[in-house]
Amino acid sequence: MSSTEISELQRTIGQLRQCVAALRGRYGDIPAVRRLVNDIERLDIDSSEFSGTPSTPVPRNPVEAEVVVVPDTPYDPALWQGADDEGVGGYQR
Repeated sequence: MSSTEISELQRTIGQLRQCVAALRGRYGDIPAVRRLVNDIERLDIDSSEFSGTPSTPVPRNPVEAEVVVVPDTPYDPALWQGADDEGVGGYQR
């Protein structure tokens, strides 16, 4: 976010703060006004975090995947001795 955008955001939050203060003067300290005050405080906190972050996102370092070599040779038939084929109904004995 550029400094112009951050300044505009902070100015707009200030305007919201003034509007909510006017609502508080008119309606008092009702729950809806307290929630709005809380929301503005959260917006102010979140907008202040932008000034500490870089303007462009930092790319992540690519993770090297471990390569697993699968041989092309056939498996030992003894490995499958006594196993049933799923979905076929098993071997007939």
